[in-house]
Amino acid sequence: MSQGWMVRAGEGGRLFDLFESRCCVAVGWNALGHLSQYHSNQELRHAYIEHHGNAKPGRTANAVAMIRKFFDAIKPGDLVVTYSPELREYLIGIDQGQYEFLSSDNQVEDYAHVRWVKWEGKVSRDVLTQSTRNSLGSTLALFSLSEAIINEMRAALEGKQPALSQEPEEVEADLVQLSEHIRAQSHELIKDRILQLTPEDMEHFAAAILRAMGYRTKVSPRGPDRGVDVEASPDGLGLTKPHIKVEIKHRNGSIGSSVLRSFITVVRSGQNGIFVSTGGFTREARYEADRAPNPITLVDLDDLANLAVDNYPHFDTEGRALLPLMQVYWPAE
Repeated sequence: MSQGWMVRAGEGGRLFDLFESRCCVAVGWNALGHLSQYHSNQELRHAYIEHHGNAKPGRTANAVAMIRKFFDAIKPGDLVVTYSPELREYLIGIDQGQYEFLSSDNQVEDYAHVRWVKWEGKVSRDVLTQSTRNSLGSTLALFSLSEAIINEMRAALEGKQPALSQEPEEVEADLVQLSEHIRAQSHELIKDRILQLTPEDMEHFAAAILRAMGYRTKVSPRGPDRGVDVEASPDGLGLTKPHIKVEIKHRNGSIGSSVLRSFITVVRSGQNGIFVSTGGFTREARYEADRAPNPITLVDLDDLANLAVDNYPHFDTEGRALLPLMQVYWPAE
């Protein structure tokens, strides 16, 4: 019977597009070289400690286990999943049964250990059950998936409704990794709550974040906004710099270059622009922002959640009503 595996696409899913375009998943730890040279977990552990140290034995044990699983626990025909936090999409495919250690000029950015995958499609995080979302929130680079999650992923690919209940996956981790796991889950849950806001609420939410950062804001009245949903400045009138213009697109898919170019034209000399897209941005849109004549900042759903958490202590009543959060204390290391 085939198994299922989540393989993270680097920090923040930065390698998601490369995984998709090159039909593979990959992990780092390049200094270990080709994994076939290690004939036991003990040999691999010694090599890992030699190259990466052993400051935290629990983390070392987890890393060695993940590396070993990537090499020989994943089998041909197993389900392979990776995730884009920006797009909130899981890429799902089938392992082709081939591991390779790539040369430095052919690596997946900076990852050399590769397994080849035939991608079958994508599944939005929004269609999955809450227990599956929680299980997939682990920050481990690689972990196995339960049969229930595999079945739900396959059903989602076919457009079927998920089951109503299942047990969350256990995550083996030391205290630090458990903390990271919980923070990652919290981050995803906050994003889930932000996505529940209406387009109008989203405008007021963006304004609340800017007010928490020390600006005074003006939300455009309903109707044609001429490409600007929120304006912000230190005095609230735009007379003192920075004068910020904000455009917001809420879950309308990735914003492309043409939409961004239209926004760039309304940001005048001496002004700053912020484009918020909870559906993310295409590469071409990010290129347009980089070459804009006036400063343009792109804010995706991940950025929005981080900004909300970082500035939440300064949120006013309206901001807290739009996104109610509570503080959780955790033991220091």
